[in-house]
Formats: sequence, C-alpha cells, structure tokens
Amino acid sequence: MTPSAPEHPLRVAVVCLGNICRSPMADVVLEQKLADAGLSDAVVVDSGGTGDWHRGEPMDPRAAAILTEHGYDPSRHRARQVTGDWFDDHDLILTMDESNFDDVRALARTPQDRSKVQMFRSFDPVSTPGDDEVPDPWYGGPEGFEHVLRLIERTSDAIVANAPELVTELAR
Repeated sequence: MTPSAPEHPLRVAVVCLGNICRSPMADVVLEQKLADAGLSDAVVVDSGGTGDWHRGEPMDPRAAAILTEHGYDPSRHRARQVTGDWFDDHDLILTMDESNFDDVRALARTPQDRSKVQMFRSFDPVSTPGDDEVPDPWYGGPEGFEHVLRLIERTSDAIVANAPELVTELAR
C-alpha cells in the first residue's frame, strides 16, 4: 500500500567519506527502490561526504560500473560535502561507518541534530553489533564494490519497507 504524499517528504541523506563510492551508490539504489515502490513523493534522497577533496567529481568509475551492470543509472551524481546546514535540510542522515557517524555528529549543533544521525545498516535486517558498517571498497577490486552493492540493496529494501512508518514517525 502506498501512502499518500506527505505535505513535506522525508528528506534522507546518505554519507560516506568522499561521496564517490558508498554513499552515491546508496543514493542511486535507494532512490530507485523508492521510485519502484511508488514512494518518490514521500521520500527524497541525496548524498554527501565528510571530506572535501572530491567535491564536484562524478562517482568513482568502479562504483558507477557496478551500478550500471545491475541496471541503475549513476550518471547524474556529483560529489558534495556535508556541512552543519545539512541538519536543516534533512530529517535523517545515514552514515556508512563509525568514522562517518562521528564526523557527522560533530557537525551537529543541537541534540535534535544529533538524533538525526544513524548508521545506514541500522536498517539492515542481518546487521549485528560489530557488523554494522558498509566497508569502503576504494582500495579493493570489483568484488568489494559488488559486496557493497549487495549490502546497500538489502538495506535499501528494508528502508523502503519501513518508509511509511519512518515518514509518520519523523513527521512528529
């Protein structure tokens, strides 16, 4: 069942270090899965990185290739950096690893800002304490990007399944 479009969509950001591998992969996958579920009007997704060295660059070619191979369109991504203003523009900020989590929470100005930050895989039904990060595939080969895509797809499926409840909960 598709919820009616909320007055203001839930605004979700996914964050990694440079915004060229993990978070843009999650952005593209989650956005596509939300569209497939008819939830594009209810949830808006974008991505950013905690570092500034890739601003304006396209997605890592290896990440783009694996997405394309699996039927996703990575072409419009350009890397952005997360700033403290992101708390004003997003209802939920999902980080790829503990370092990203700590870096984003350090930008928070209020306890309400800090409460918006969660680990991306906190939605993954098979995530466990100590296994809740999306590993950085940057230094590895194609198998690392494939593994990351599987984690992102599974977690995105769970986010989409919970999207109506998230929209309701975060609208309060």
